[in-house]
Amino acid sequence: MERGKFITFEGGEGAGKSTQIRRLAERLVSAGVPTTVTREPGGSPGAEQIRSLLVNGAADRWSATSEALLHFAARRDHLEKTILPALEAGRWVLCDRFVDSTMAYQGYGHLLGREIIEQLQSIVVGKQLPDLTLILDIDAQDGLQRAGTRAGGEDRYESMELAFHQRLREGFLDIAKRSPERCALVDAAGTIDDIAGQIDALVRRRLSPAFP
Repeated sequence: MERGKFITFEGGEGAGKSTQIRRLAERLVSAGVPTTVTREPGGSPGAEQIRSLLVNGAADRWSATSEALLHFAARRDHLEKTILPALEAGRWVLCDRFVDSTMAYQGYGHLLGREIIEQLQSIVVGKQLPDLTLILDIDAQDGLQRAGTRAGGEDRYESMELAFHQRLREGFLDIAKRSPERCALVDAAGTIDDIAGQIDALVRRRLSPAFP
């Protein structure tokens, strides 16, 4: 059986990742492509338990190093229990955040640096990187304003200072620059349909010319 494709969606708060994942999943399913939608932190029972530690509570609840370790612990369980089995079964996996978020949030946003994240990535993820990473780019302040209209809590990262979110955006842009063969920038300042159109074109060009 042909291995499925692994697509991750990245970006700062309010970039619209969740909406665009739903849109792409609908397109794939309608085209007859078996699709799994998942998220990080979370995506497996053990990882969801760790998620609650990361997205709730005071902004200063964890040090940057502790946060990174928690994210990678959740990620390993997610890979083992959800992502890899789905890919091996021929399913396409769409994931809301993956290793690039840890690099951007902890490495750049919290100033931990690239080296420790790269070391953890080598141990936990190895060569299991996405086939395509879509980085939804939006001005940090505009993204926070969008995020502020959402309901449902889990706002620990949103409560952090603007300077953190500006470093976060710069981090994602740098990640895209360093890995152009895997990453693609998407202008997330437009309408939902405009953004979906960009994503469809990228999936068609990078992964599947037959994508409708």
